[in-house]
Amino acid sequence: MNKLLFALGLAASMTWTAAASAATPATPATPAKPATPAAKQLSRHRTAGMPESARQYYARTWGVDQLSAKLAESGQLVRFNYRVIDAVKAAPLNVRASSPQMLDAKARVSLQVPTMEKVGPLRQSMAPENGKIYWMVFSNKGNYVKPGDRVSVLIGPFRVDGLVVQNY
Repeated sequence: MNKLLFALGLAASMTWTAAASAATPATPATPAKPATPAAKQLSRHRTAGMPESARQYYARTWGVDQLSAKLAESGQLVRFNYRVIDAVKAAPLNVRASSPQMLDAKARVSLQVPTMEKVGPLRQSMAPENGKIYWMVFSNKGNYVKPGDRVSVLIGPFRVDGLVVQNY
């Protein structure tokens, strides 16, 4: 019985498919569009975030998580964010005397935190509190750092490698 129902269903579907294709007018084949040089090729390399083992390292050693680097202001700035989960361990990240750097090996640049005349450095340097998100901005004048680039951030003894820059 099952074989009979299967055969009838198969025959009906073939008949329906043939009738549908006969009813559709033939359309001339459109030539394939040439590939544009601006077409992006997908990278075979993983561009996902940081591995879980690295996340655990920064959480245990430095008391921070949710590390990210994002382009802002039409690419002229790169914003580095982190969330404090242990204020005592994260204290070195907020020391005013340290001069943070963002390194991009691909572009061969070292970005600095700009200092505004009336505001001072574009970074937070108050005492860290658990659960709060802190940021600092690096000047990317010339748009050397692009989305998808992997960067390193150095703040005193703290160093994070392999952050993927994202669009804001």
